[in-house]
Amino acid sequence: MATLKDVENKIKAVKKTKQITKAMNMVAASRLRGAQTAMEAFRPYAGKFAEVLGSLARKAGEGEESNPLLMPKEDVKSVHIILMTSDRGLCGGFNSNLIEKAEAFMKEKASDTTEVSFSNFGKKGRDWARNRRLTIAHEHIGVVGASFGFNVASTAGHQLIDGFLSGVYDEVHVVFAQFASMAKQLPTVSQLLPIPPIEAAEEVQDENAPYLAEHICEPSPPALLGEMLPRNVYVQIFSALLETSTSEHAARMMAMDNATSACNDMIENLTLTYNKARQAAITAELMDIVGGAEALKG
Repeated sequence: MATLKDVENKIKAVKKTKQITKAMNMVAASRLRGAQTAMEAFRPYAGKFAEVLGSLARKAGEGEESNPLLMPKEDVKSVHIILMTSDRGLCGGFNSNLIEKAEAFMKEKASDTTEVSFSNFGKKGRDWARNRRLTIAHEHIGVVGASFGFNVASTAGHQLIDGFLSGVYDEVHVVFAQFASMAKQLPTVSQLLPIPPIEAAEEVQDENAPYLAEHICEPSPPALLGEMLPRNVYVQIFSALLETSTSEHAARMMAMDNATSACNDMIENLTLTYNKARQAAITAELMDIVGGAEALKG
């Protein structure tokens, strides 16, 4: 049975751990507010951008098929995956869920004639790819979970578009965490290149429906579409980075909250054990005193 000193040392150690987890929870909550604000502010822009792009695709008509970013390859021999994870741990199963999603998708795409390569945002995904000895084309460390600008997405997107147009990549997909709620972050796979078919908004026949603005295009819709399709890739990458960054802070906040609750339970159990051991020691001392007194009387 553990001595009183051992139990007391354990209680002190758990209390120090609780202080650390509580502080990390507060830091994650603070960073989450900023990341969530940036994510929610960007979502309307991404939605309006998709709306304008759909309108241009409808006006361009058959001209959109001539853009190489929209044309799928007949024979897919090279698949590139962008894996977005965090740089640090202590966020529950956040990174492991993303890695499992990427690994399952890699097994689905890989074959004897198809090669799979990776671009990694975050150390955890990079380390996993290195341990598996996978082909890593690009590394972006210190981005997810920190403050970053649109230039990060545009630089990465420019590299991917050049690789796609030059034939290095036949398909490009991104694996990221979609922020659903504080307790739910969904590992998601989205295709970047070739750009999936753009669905234009259907004509609304209802008289009571709101008026849909007609976009005046200058120069021609096909020319504008050629300029906006690369930016669409940048927008998707930036949106995925914002979603993953927000999801990481939410996952770490929940993990640290659960760890703090576990520390409280451990302190309660250890305190009960300490009190039992202390009571047993007091009872043993009293028995020794009573026994000694009885021996003196005899």
